[in-house]
Amino acid sequence: MSKACDSGRGGLSRRRFLGRVGVSAAVGGLGLPSVGWAQEGSGPIDCGPPPKAKKQSRTGGEAFPPLPLPVTPLRRSEKKRPPSPPALVGKMAMGQPRWIERDGKRVMYRDWMTDPADVKTLLEWTNQKLGIHYRSVEADFAHFSFDPRELPALLLAGHNRFSLSDEIRARLARYVADGGMIVGDACCGWQDFADSFRQEMEMIFPGRPLRKLLPEDPLFSTYYKLGSFTYKRGDGSTYTEGPVLEGIDFGCRLGVIFSPADLTCGWDGHEHPRGVRVVIDQARQIGANLVTYILGNFQLARFLSTAKVYFEAEAPSRDDFVFAQLVHEGDWDPDPSAVHNLLKYARDNSTLEVKFKRANVRLEDPAAVVYPVLYMTGHREFVWSDEQARRLAQYLKAGGILFADSCCGRMAFDSAFRREMAKVLPDHRLERLPADHPLLHCHYDITQVDYTPRVREDFGHFNTPEIEGITIDGRVAVIYSKFDLGNGWEQFPHPYSYGVKDEDALKIGTNVIVYAMTH
Repeated sequence: MSKACDSGRGGLSRRRFLGRVGVSAAVGGLGLPSVGWAQEGSGPIDCGPPPKAKKQSRTGGEAFPPLPLPVTPLRRSEKKRPPSPPALVGKMAMGQPRWIERDGKRVMYRDWMTDPADVKTLLEWTNQKLGIHYRSVEADFAHFSFDPRELPALLLAGHNRFSLSDEIRARLARYVADGGMIVGDACCGWQDFADSFRQEMEMIFPGRPLRKLLPEDPLFSTYYKLGSFTYKRGDGSTYTEGPVLEGIDFGCRLGVIFSPADLTCGWDGHEHPRGVRVVIDQARQIGANLVTYILGNFQLARFLSTAKVYFEAEAPSRDDFVFAQLVHEGDWDPDPSAVHNLLKYARDNSTLEVKFKRANVRLEDPAAVVYPVLYMTGHREFVWSDEQARRLAQYLKAGGILFADSCCGRMAFDSAFRREMAKVLPDHRLERLPADHPLLHCHYDITQVDYTPRVREDFGHFNTPEIEGITIDGRVAVIYSKFDLGNGWEQFPHPYSYGVKDEDALKIGTNVIVYAMTH
């Protein structure tokens, strides 16, 4: 991690920040002309005490100069500075500057300062709980490098409305695409901030709306197994219901996480007679899961930021196998490198003439029927129209094959796929393929497979291939795996996936291609 967070580009201590403001309250005086902060807000100006002062590290022998006086080297009484731990989260300086009276002095205030010790206190707590050693820093848009290698996550928290410039929006979009994460928190559950955050995310990531996270999302089980949350109102009353966290997916990871109910006050361990917040203990458990998620997915996020190029995409493909992937209303392409790697593996390990080409098709597209196999995957719910279901039924009965897997083994996709297939082929049902089925032996003899640690943790230890199918006129027309295959095809660790490990996933995929070309 770069130490630039603490100095020029990334970090900005409160003392240096206030000094830089001087007597001007104008935004231009902050060196932030491109950010364009919105109207003055109405939120509270104090949610918690400032961070505790760091302890002064001196050995007992250095408390007083040794006798005889008068000379001792100055360096013997200097503070000892152990190496700083890596910076994990940067809290972004946000909000229009205002001058307020505090302790008889006129001081400058901005919205992000209302809870100054929130993420710092959380990391101190998680460092102890998880046995790790990371720190937070204060950062601002004017000096941050927007490089996730410098800061893997950015925290945007406050009460008031805000807006960002087009330049900052573009740089945040690139930051997340490169593997970074944006964490948003509406301090005290303040609606003004929540509305602004949602609006900004919509502008930064058009076509990728914030969605409510499902109980099966890994964020709720990375360290603590979390269920319903307990929320506290400003009058002190509490109620219990499901999590209200929202997120935006980028492949197999969350690039944006937002809480419209306050978490940061809970991280800092204090309460106020206002707003709606998650109670302290659970807020910190969510924080621990968030820190674990950031650490677990950082390398995957960097890997997913590199797109694979299908270098034969424009090559003629009349007599060759071309992989066609179904576009649907869910997150239809969470593993952008998966198909590329499978095609390369199949060509390198068989006599197949496989083109490095993936055609993205929709069921309503007449061109979909020319491909021998349609592949589909995803994490979330999807629904086919009656017309789409009719076209898919015609395709399958005419000899086509649908090959599908639930990305990361998510239950939402699994439930949707089973329901929609019952609509497509009401007289057939998915059944587990027997161990001697030709699909499992047409190229590789697949009798045992290895699963990811999460499968063994939640489903117990087994090693049989759990491939299901629908048979029409003696041939398999639908091939389905409720455990992920695409993550394995990518050949990069997906820490929160319920799936088949790399080598066996590639073998299953190769057998499907061989089966399709020979049946």
